[in-house]
Amino acid sequence: MSGPEPFPDEAVRGYVDALTPDGRALFDRFSALVLAEHPEATMTWAYAMPTFVVGERRLHVGVWKHGLSLYGWDADRSGGFCDRYPTLCGDRGTLKLPHREMARIPDEHLRDLVRATFAA
Repeated sequence: MSGPEPFPDEAVRGYVDALTPDGRALFDRFSALVLAEHPEATMTWAYAMPTFVVGERRLHVGVWKHGLSLYGWDADRSGGFCDRYPTLCGDRGTLKLPHREMARIPDEHLRDLVRATFAA
């Protein structure tokens, strides 16, 4: 028996299917961390990118040539991430995570970010 469709939104599914292998690995890693922390999270399509939704909070996830970018989060709700990685945190709700940096960031630091971003 197969489980639920991981990306039920057609636009999200198309976006994810079109990613390069490196981009898909980044997306899958981050998605797994979000879903481990918030199994109730849903994914939709907003601002031309996949968007995680938990309650009233949203986190937009874009995969670009440079790596992974997160939009719509608040630097005051980074769970210490911006204290650890200040050069990655933009001042306008953008967090750019280049491939090289993502390889160095432990999952626990990303989990802290996810927990803080979606905290009530």
